[in-house]
Amino acid sequence: MRARDLAVGYETVSVDSDAMDAARLMAEHRLPGLLVLDERGEPKAILPASQMIKVLVPAYVIEDPTLAAVVDEKHADRLCQALVGRRVGDCLSSKAAPPPIADPDDTALEVAALMAQVRSPLVAVAEKAKDGTHLLGVITASHLLHELLGAAGAVGAK
Repeated sequence: MRARDLAVGYETVSVDSDAMDAARLMAEHRLPGLLVLDERGEPKAILPASQMIKVLVPAYVIEDPTLAAVVDEKHADRLCQALVGRRVGDCLSSKAAPPPIADPDDTALEVAALMAQVRSPLVAVAEKAKDGTHLLGVITASHLLHELLGAAGAVGAK
């Protein structure tokens, strides 16, 4: 099975997208992360849901997690206000690496190795051309695992 056969349509956002809208998209579709595209529509980064949650948590609580116990529920309910007026690009980690990109002809094992190497919940599948990179779709870790287990006859087996 090739990457082009495994790739599916997937929600994407741009670096200029509204951060609150991106968080809602992740939450509503229960996505492990979003593929972030640059101004040319090419894969720029992956915004994991865990990074979005980190944006919500006040810096003082990240530095000293014991302080989370003293924040009352009323205040905790307002955590999402941290996203108001922010763009997706503002939520990306300063250490955000370019997203893993598989060639359409890569095998499932090559995609799995890439995903494992970079510890990413998803891999973009794209063709590189003279005029840029053309996104074909995305392979999520759960989808790849399902396909690999199915090929081994292990889906549904107990």
